[in-house]
Amino acid sequence: MAAELVGIIGGTGLGDALTEQLTNVKFHDIETPFGKPSAAILVGTLGKKQIAFLNRHGQGHKLSPSEVPFAANIFALKKLGAVAVISSGAVGSLTEEIAPGELVIVDQFIDKTFKRVNTFFSGFGAVHCEMTEPVCQRIRKIIIDTTKHIDIKAHPKGTYVCMEGPQFSTRAESLMHRAWGGDLIGMTAMPEAKLAREAQICYALIALVCDYDCWRPHEALTKKQTLLKEIIANLQTATNNCLKLIRAVLTSERNLVSNSCPCRKSLDLAVWTNQRQIDKADKEKLKVLFD
Repeated sequence: MAAELVGIIGGTGLGDALTEQLTNVKFHDIETPFGKPSAAILVGTLGKKQIAFLNRHGQGHKLSPSEVPFAANIFALKKLGAVAVISSGAVGSLTEEIAPGELVIVDQFIDKTFKRVNTFFSGFGAVHCEMTEPVCQRIRKIIIDTTKHIDIKAHPKGTYVCMEGPQFSTRAESLMHRAWGGDLIGMTAMPEAKLAREAQICYALIALVCDYDCWRPHEALTKKQTLLKEIIANLQTATNNCLKLIRAVLTSERNLVSNSCPCRKSLDLAVWTNQRQIDKADKEKLKVLFD
């Protein structure tokens, strides 16, 4: 696979729209030590770049957030050769300033998940990756710069609170998340971002705002079906904006892949276990991550 392969993770709507713009399309069914990814990975060409698209929730949005095989997804993209990934995902807003239909170029996370495989290195040894800046600042800047040249509303930063789900927040939880400094609430960014860092992948996330979380009460007489239609319309608007942004990033002359980026060296000082104590079979199984 080409060294310039860029991974894209998103939902069915984004994938369908993106697929229509790709040429030389081929699906790859990848096996990993962590099982199969959510779906076969679609690889194609857009402009001068090769793109690998992965549908996070699988065909027909079958997988709930807790069931998404995050480790298999990231490992499969790395195995294909993707060392830069732009991810997208739907969120609720925790602040008045970020409105439904808009985009947020996420810069920080608060991880509340607890059911998911959140490391590749269980049983391998003690591996501690730096997560002070949990997304690639280089790719984030490229995305932010691109937003200035297209007609969309995108916020240049935001803290994403990732909850386990599948239920939504209580109002008390939503108010707590605001008090913590959260700007967004969602269910899919973690452990995806952590695993990308362990895989030495440059990772960035574009959040698609669907609605205000429940800290902001709806009008008392608003019908549930009306609310649902509004949320779906907001998601469609955000998806269209995200597609416009991702396409502009991918067709630009900016280089998304850089082997000198700190993200690409995240394991240099992370392995604390003596190399002689690490099983050779484990080294072989995970060698893709160290490439």
